Amino acid sequence: MACTDNAMRALFLLALVCAAHAGTDKKESSSAPAKEGGDAKAASGPGGSFDITKLGASGNGKTDSTKAVQEAWTSACGGTGKQTILIPKGDYLVGPLNFTGPCKGDVTIQVDGNLLATTDLSQYKGNWIEILRVDNLVITGKGTLDGQGPAVWSKNSCAKKYDCKILPNSLVLDFVNNGEVSGITLLNSKFFHMNVFQCKDMLIKDVTVTAPGDSPNTDGIHMGDSSGVTIVNTVIGVGDDCISIGPGTSKVNITGVTCGPGHGISIGSLGRYKDEKDVTDINVKDCTLKKTSNGLRIKAYEDAASVLTASKIHYENIKMEDSANPIIIDMKYCPNKICTASGASKVTVKDVSFKNVTGTSSSPEAVSLLCSDKIPCTGVTMDNVNVEYSGTNNKTMAVCKNAKGSATGCLKELACL
Repeated sequence: MACTDNAMRALFLLALVCAAHAGTDKKESSSAPAKEGGDAKAASGPGGSFDITKLGASGNGKTDSTKAVQEAWTSACGGTGKQTILIPKGDYLVGPLNFTGPCKGDVTIQVDGNLLATTDLSQYKGNWIEILRVDNLVITGKGTLDGQGPAVWSKNSCAKKYDCKILPNSLVLDFVNNGEVSGITLLNSKFFHMNVFQCKDMLIKDVTVTAPGDSPNTDGIHMGDSSGVTIVNTVIGVGDDCISIGPGTSKVNITGVTCGPGHGISIGSLGRYKDEKDVTDINVKDCTLKKTSNGLRIKAYEDAASVLTASKIHYENIKMEDSANPIIIDMKYCPNKICTASGASKVTVKDVSFKNVTGTSSSPEAVSLLCSDKIPCTGVTMDNVNVEYSGTNNKTMAVCKNAKGSATGCLKELACL
């Protein structure tokens, strides 16, 4: 996530503060019937369905439908059994939505139409769609969550200053357990498209995430302090990391993802703040990266404030199509020149394997293992890594600094371990 970790942490704190405040305000009403608009009411028995158009939503793309969607959530979350919120075909303009649990039953949000995020930034105290403390949640359908980012991207100053104002994320999942997001498209977020924080057992499948390659800080899927996240058969093309895996994350399986444009599939940044937790058991398999500015990346601050370890990371069957820096471990990450090159890293990277990584690189350095001299990377293995520079006048090469491991079946130019 090129915007820096301060942005990530600020986002998490802002999300939690706003969500906690909203949760306090709505603690009693979340399980009570909606009192205004339409004919919404909490289901008294098991099962219920709430069509937002029957609650006053208009699919003309211009009328504010926020109230109807929020009322649908209030009623569905307050009903027992299986509850469904239906967003039928059409374009529905909505402002910030806060879906706070816990809910009495299991809620499915069926997205067949398109939700359009208002471009009036004064309406946002935090994110666009924020879901907090909900178990057994399903978001599915063939519709779109359109952040309408082009209207506000010019207000993003994160490339110029570190402590920048964070624009709203599109879909934020905080403290969600046993959740599923499938089928939908996330389009042109103002900031991150999807942010998964302190969640357990999440399935993200058959999702499309789309924004221009030059759109600022539009990470596809970011996760932090979460476990059991599975991403399957998903297509991501954005202006930042396709997938970014933050501190405190474990048991992640990424399979069948196509990434590009974007900054690749990243672990980190790590070590920017105190008390960050380890990253472990990360598996990336059967993925394709097309014209990305990085490929498979692990990044940590050289002057890391936390003592943590990134370990048990496995990449297998990865195809590169003119990606820059196809394999890079960067223990000297320093965006916007906000860190100190002290060499006193407290981040350990170990037990990382790359198997069957093939294709072409748009940069001569197909492999860059830039580890700390104080804490070298250990247990780095490469098996059948054959990525060749696609340009002219330069040869494919690898750079290994303070990295210990082994390489077998690789191009001889890449066997620097």
